Amino acid sequence: MGKVAIVTDSNSGITQEQGKELGVFVLPMPFFIDGQMFLEDITLTQEQFYEKLGADSDISTSQPSPGDVMELWEKVLKEYDEIVCIPMSSGLSTTCFTAISIAEEYKGRVQVVDNQRISVTQAQSVYDAMKLRDDGMTAAQIREVLEREKLQASIYITVDTLKYLKKGGRITPAAAAIGTVLNLKPVLQIQGEKLDAFAKVRGWKAAKKTMLNAIENDLDTRFASVKDKMVLGMAYTCGKEEAQEWKKEITERFPGYDIVEGPLSLSVACHIGPGAMAVTCMKRV
Repeated sequence: MGKVAIVTDSNSGITQEQGKELGVFVLPMPFFIDGQMFLEDITLTQEQFYEKLGADSDISTSQPSPGDVMELWEKVLKEYDEIVCIPMSSGLSTTCFTAISIAEEYKGRVQVVDNQRISVTQAQSVYDAMKLRDDGMTAAQIREVLEREKLQASIYITVDTLKYLKKGGRITPAAAAIGTVLNLKPVLQIQGEKLDAFAKVRGWKAAKKTMLNAIENDLDTRFASVKDKMVLGMAYTCGKEEAQEWKKEITERFPGYDIVEGPLSLSVACHIGPGAMAVTCMKRV
């Protein structure tokens, strides 16, 4: 049986340090801040990113260059026979399609998973891939399972400020102004490919309740037949103290579930800003 390596990107929320502990290779996502390129978790920390975001720096997301992708793969393939590559959702970035195109040069040794996940749901796919590999599956078999199960996940997010949704053109300046005055909190969802509106409520308490209700509804309907295989997740762009309070609320509402947690990827944070909270559910393969 060939040795199979797992490669993901920093949109999974898996840090370089965690990657080393897990034996997983993490490709850092590049960002341009005021014209200068930074690499997530290498030359750009979470704290530095939010400092720049708060200072209204010009921040844009990018994707790793084909050369950087190939350099990592070549290095990994010196030690491993095959690679399972789990990039962020193809609906949120072209990173996945670029990787699929590059993988054609590797004659099956690199299997790119069109996973349609991000943040803790993407991280769960990494953990699933590790388990499937340890169970003896090849890279191609792992990709097949993960793509078959990719839509068995939900993410709900609420934001602290409408400023970044307005900046990204997701809401109009007029809607942002009215929403700020009325303390409206949009609840967004990621179901597979896209970040979409889900609900609009007044205040944090109502927003959190809406997200928890949505997860409960998913568990009781979409995922009713696999409820015992579901894992919950929580992610955030808020401070650690608020994040732990949010985790406590999730745990109290859904006792007995494992919870995967971590900061939301900086690629998502660019569009929603600091102070956001998310809750997810996903099927453990």
